[in-house]
Formats: sequence, structure tokens, C-alpha cells
Amino acid sequence: MTERRRPEISPRKQPQQARSTELVAAILEAAIQVLVKEGAQRFTTARVAEKAGVSVGSVYQYFPNKVSILFRLQADEWTQTTALLVDILEDAAQTPLERLRALVHAFIKSEFEEAQIRLALDDAAPLYRDLAEAQEMETSWDLIMQKFMAQVLPTASSAQQTMAGNLIMTTLTTVGEHLSGSERTEEYIQTYGDAMADMFCAYLRSF
Repeated sequence: MTERRRPEISPRKQPQQARSTELVAAILEAAIQVLVKEGAQRFTTARVAEKAGVSVGSVYQYFPNKVSILFRLQADEWTQTTALLVDILEDAAQTPLERLRALVHAFIKSEFEEAQIRLALDDAAPLYRDLAEAQEMETSWDLIMQKFMAQVLPTASSAQQTMAGNLIMTTLTTVGEHLSGSERTEEYIQTYGDAMADMFCAYLRSF
């Protein structure tokens, strides 16, 4: 049986000058528009090039295939979200549970603000989900949560801390995906976030 070929997702080169940086930014912006409009199944490099107003060859200078473009979009989204959440979790001016409450609201808010692109990226995820680069990103977030859980539950075992972190993030992600699938009022989002935060805080106090 022939082994399935691993798609190359690393960029071919990094932009070095302002002009090339602008080109890559235009390609990625076009890729977002194509992905949201056409979906992952109809997403192609040719469509991205057409939307960006550049040649396919220009796209291939930086991205070897469509999977590498999709993964870059996912990586950028992960990086942005992670930076936001890490800032909250490391805010020493608040107690750990206050940080968790702020985390819940920030996460749910971001799910709604970027609902279209996130839902589209979820559809594209099977193309790169099992690749080492994607798993490395997920692992980095696991480490962030483990560090935070050690502060929230200092007397709990490592296994309990890991379980609590996984439960919170799995619940947040699942609920976020469910809620962002339809229009909701700001009041509804706020109320739902308060309820989730209350639930998480009560759970962590039980340790």
C-alpha cells in the first residue's frame, strides 16, 4: 500500500522587503475571502490568486500549495487568540478566578467577532490537523493552560490540573463553535459568558 504523501505546509520563503510583505498580506486577505465564500472544498490557489489580483506564480513564490495557505490562516488566528488569552491569564493584578472569568468572556466574544472565518477554518482543519506543525501549536496552548491551572489549583495533583484545564478548554471551544453558528445579541453573549464562568469557578472551588 502506498504511503500517503505528507503535504508541505512550510512557506517557501519569508518576505524580506515592504513590497513582498504587502504581497503576502494581499494573498492572505484574498485567501480569507475565498475560504469564507467558497468553503474549504472549493478553495484553490488559482481562486486566491485571482481574488488577490496576482499571478498563480506569485502565490507559489511563498506558498507551495493550498494547504500551506490554509494552515497559515489557521496559525495566524491561533497566534492572535493565544496572545489575547495569555495576556489575560498572566494579569497578576487579578486573582486566578477573576482571570478565568475574563478569559471566558474574551474567548466567547472573539468567537462571535470572527465566526465566519473560524467556521470556515474548522472545515479546512482535516487537511492539516494531523501534521506536526498543527499539533505543536495545540501542545503550546496545553502548556499555557497547565501553567495557569497550577496557579488556580496549587494543591491539586498534576493529573487533576491537566483534567481541569482540558475540560474548561474543550467546553469553551465546543460551546463557542455552537453559539457562533447563529446571530446572538450582546446581552445574550454576556449572560451566557457569566453563566459559563460561574460554572467553571464553582467546579474549580470544589477541589
